[in-house]
Amino acid sequence: MSDLPNCPKCNSEYTYEVGTLLTCPECAHEWSNSPVPASAKARVWKDANGTILQDGDSVTVIKDLKVKGSSSALKGGTKVRNIRLVEGDHDIDCKIEGFGAMQLKSEFVKKV
Repeated sequence: MSDLPNCPKCNSEYTYEVGTLLTCPECAHEWSNSPVPASAKARVWKDANGTILQDGDSVTVIKDLKVKGSSSALKGGTKVRNIRLVEGDHDIDCKIEGFGAMQLKSEFVKKV
């Protein structure tokens, strides 16, 4: 038997290597078998004051922010509830009353 791991998508035991990737013949899923570095696993998001943020936190916008595609700005002091942290340049996904779905940078908010 092979010592390759089962497919993470369909749990098939018939995986095989193609270069540096592992491939599943049943669902055509491809993934890397290399271990993920510890720095990538332990991403920490911090607000403007250095407080650690988590999914579901409430934050306050610390300064007026221009909103692309809108004539009005997002005022400093606006409270945002139930944030979701994501990878990328704008690392907070949220919904703001009066504006709708929006992405914010964690450097422009503080935890409530």
